[in-house]
Amino acid sequence: MAKVIVVDLGSDPSSEYSKACFEAFTGKISMILGQADEMHEPVYLIGCLQQSSSALGITPEKFVSLRKQIRVLLDSSVSALLYTIKRELDSLDLSNIVVITSHNRMIILQKYQELLFTPVYLFEYVTVFEDPSTFGSARPGTNITSREITDVTEEVGTFLRQLPAVGEITVLKSSLVPDCFSHGFSTRMGGISYISTLSSLNLFSSSRRRDPKAVVNENIRRLGLQMGFQPHQFHLVKTNHASDVWVIGEEAPESYDGIVTNQVNVVIAAPGADCMPLLFTDPVEKVIGVAHAGWKGTLMGIAKATVNAMVSRFGSKTENILAVIGPSVGSCCFKLDQESAKEFHSIHPHCVRKDGTPKPFINIRLATRVLLEREGLVSEHIHDDTVTDIPSVTLCTSCHSDMFFSHVRDGTNFGTQIGFLWIKDGGKV
Repeated sequence: MAKVIVVDLGSDPSSEYSKACFEAFTGKISMILGQADEMHEPVYLIGCLQQSSSALGITPEKFVSLRKQIRVLLDSSVSALLYTIKRELDSLDLSNIVVITSHNRMIILQKYQELLFTPVYLFEYVTVFEDPSTFGSARPGTNITSREITDVTEEVGTFLRQLPAVGEITVLKSSLVPDCFSHGFSTRMGGISYISTLSSLNLFSSSRRRDPKAVVNENIRRLGLQMGFQPHQFHLVKTNHASDVWVIGEEAPESYDGIVTNQVNVVIAAPGADCMPLLFTDPVEKVIGVAHAGWKGTLMGIAKATVNAMVSRFGSKTENILAVIGPSVGSCCFKLDQESAKEFHSIHPHCVRKDGTPKPFINIRLATRVLLEREGLVSEHIHDDTVTDIPSVTLCTSCHSDMFFSHVRDGTNFGTQIGFLWIKDGGKV
């Protein structure tokens, strides 16, 4: 399997290891680089040794002489070095990385890996200082310290904050939501994500995609700066395409597709990339809820479960609850198999178009409206694409590639927008 090789020269182990150690170090690298030449695999040399190490004859130039095609990346920031390599990996559609380093450095680099990569990338570490009895008296550590974790995390955050945004942040808002609440639906521009299907304000990190937690956290921070909230206030649903709801202040389920609260300045959010981000507000009791509703969650009743949590936990009345269905895939673009289509047909026949075909078109938004009305929500209190007298926020994510991410359109490495909501402190209707 194709891979890239990273030779880490960013540390200064010369104070701990002998010259014999470095001779073994260069010998091992020479062997690996020779194998890489045969496989035509990219090789990167990152960082540089301190002056004391150069005195031992271990310089970037020496390694370059071992292989003409080696690329030297020098920077004071490990984050910048690894991020450059990640960008090139993504451009080549590669995921396998071999890192040649010391044992101590491996432990540090694994923390960078956790922040800047996802499990899509497969790392193999080759350590060259594994036997202290052979290479001096120093004994490699086995754990990263809390101080080192803090240093790495702060360095990664500082590096990402200085990256330029791609486009400007634009947020859609519903005129149905009263002024005592702040809310919005994000669109795809204004962040730092660079892969085409994730660019640029991707707000969800998945173990199956290429945008890491640190990048998504930076995108959330930038959205918060514009909208007026801090990252520590932000709570995103843990999606499972089911109907569990977390009531903030109570023990959280392992996963949940809905959140409700009556606490002020607590930002709750639901993702959507074809799935619907649903926002619920009760301006009478000052209660809010959000839900992530795909076709599975719709059939399992996540919208109903979120409304019921507002009613049972905080005394909301359904006739006072306002619901907004955010950007999501429209019936113009979304199909399901016949068996699943039958379940939507049973909700309302108009939820299925071209019924009888192998894959009918499905209207998950209409199904949600019908289910909410059955729960007692007033028809005029639901904002979706059927409402024509106010600007729509329920646009088709698959149709509008310039505004939204879409799983249907973009495939498995897709980005995600969100719907977010909070109760203003001292807000009045």
